[in-house]
Amino acid sequence: MAHASEGRGQEFRLPDLGEGLTEAEIVRWLVEVGDVVAVDQPVVEVETAKAMVEVPCPYGGVVTARFGEEGTELPVGAPLVTVAVGTGEDGAAPAAGTEAAASAGGGSRVAESAGAASTGGESRAAEPVAARAEAAGSGNVLVGYGTSEAPARRRRVRPDRRAATGAAARTNGRVRVAGPVDGPVEGLVDGPVPVISPLVRRLARQNDLDLRELTGSGPDGLILRADVEYALRASAAQGGRAADHEARTGRAPVTAPTAPASATTPGAPRSGTVRTPLKGVRGAVADKLSRSRREIPDATCWVDADATGLMRARTAMNASGGPKISLVALLARICTAALARFPELNATVDTEAREILRFDDVHLGFAAQTDRGLVVPVVRDAHARDAEGLTAEFARLTEAAHEGRLTPGELTGGTFTLNNYGVFGVDGSTPIINHPEAAMLGVGRIVAKPWVHEGELAVRQVVQLSLTFDHRVCDGGTAGGFLRYVADCVEQPAVLLRTL
Repeated sequence: MAHASEGRGQEFRLPDLGEGLTEAEIVRWLVEVGDVVAVDQPVVEVETAKAMVEVPCPYGGVVTARFGEEGTELPVGAPLVTVAVGTGEDGAAPAAGTEAAASAGGGSRVAESAGAASTGGESRAAEPVAARAEAAGSGNVLVGYGTSEAPARRRRVRPDRRAATGAAARTNGRVRVAGPVDGPVEGLVDGPVPVISPLVRRLARQNDLDLRELTGSGPDGLILRADVEYALRASAAQGGRAADHEARTGRAPVTAPTAPASATTPGAPRSGTVRTPLKGVRGAVADKLSRSRREIPDATCWVDADATGLMRARTAMNASGGPKISLVALLARICTAALARFPELNATVDTEAREILRFDDVHLGFAAQTDRGLVVPVVRDAHARDAEGLTAEFARLTEAAHEGRLTPGELTGGTFTLNNYGVFGVDGSTPIINHPEAAMLGVGRIVAKPWVHEGELAVRQVVQLSLTFDHRVCDGGTAGGFLRYVADCVEQPAVLLRTL
């Protein structure tokens, strides 16, 4: 286990979490400043667009600084913690007076150490970290927050504090007025402005927008991405009107003082309006579904089926005394058998190469609704599992989904999706395909209905099945054949046995 020289501070940054992820939100710190950590010990829990992840630190020693409050969104490469490598590992207590953490408002608190390390009977006074930070300038602060001198300690911005009311709100000794202004505003002072994410600060900087001229709609006046985008749209619209006026009259328009945003203006913060950022799982779902609608020419076909035979078969299987078989496992088994007969639907479209990629293995995704939003865990090699194995894997992934423990690998790589929306008490749906897959089977609730059975009217257990498919990979004949085969297996489970 290789370390740097004893006592030297190592800065650990948010690593690349894979799957194309570029940012993560701090959910919970697992260590405090002054704690002794071991190599590869998890120090923070973050939420990405894919899952909740515990991030291990590759250094061992004493934590001297933390960067970012819980709820802060950080880009990959942003500092997370600083560790004094080589201290506290031989049983020595960490230096007294240590206090360091970066606040969400952009400031950082610098660690001071008055302890001494002893080697070979000789005592060496530890160099105060504050003095080193002063010499280094800005120190380890969030991306986009750079300062030219040692940062001062500032109060934390708590997400549960109420936003200040009125046309102006005072935060961190600064007065911010509602809406963009044309001239200097009294009361503005230098220093960082509290924003929800360093990415928001970068967006404003790239468009030459002064954040001090905005009123944030977030808690305690926190500036959100929506606030910056609204200000940019308003500025662009005002510039367009000014150019049109000058082209028609040959004179520049007289600019009137900008009034606070009206409650009826689209996109403006409104009284009683709750804003929920599209980030994390919700943001990922929004991006994927929007892309699916843009790129996939989907179509849906559906059929009602008598599920009485399937329900009786499941009851007989569970009466044998072995492990209980779930209904979704039986439906998954039917899906894999149907895909073996109609492999065109176990595919995806490579738009750049203009090719259809057909897969031999079935990695079956299933929709799971959780407190964090809709996720689609993937059962690997579903075609090679029996009903008992599918039941166990569905149960494991569902539990992990509700607890937020799914890994990015368990949420990606699916080739076909099964959506059992009957658990919500609805009969049918036209779901959006889980991009980049080619099809999704939907299953409604199984409910007692009048049904003509063997020439007579009877009460049977009826279910509606729907198939949404990518019309680029197949035509209606293939899709209809797949759905009819699934319905036949639901109505007569013996059909499935003939194909095994």
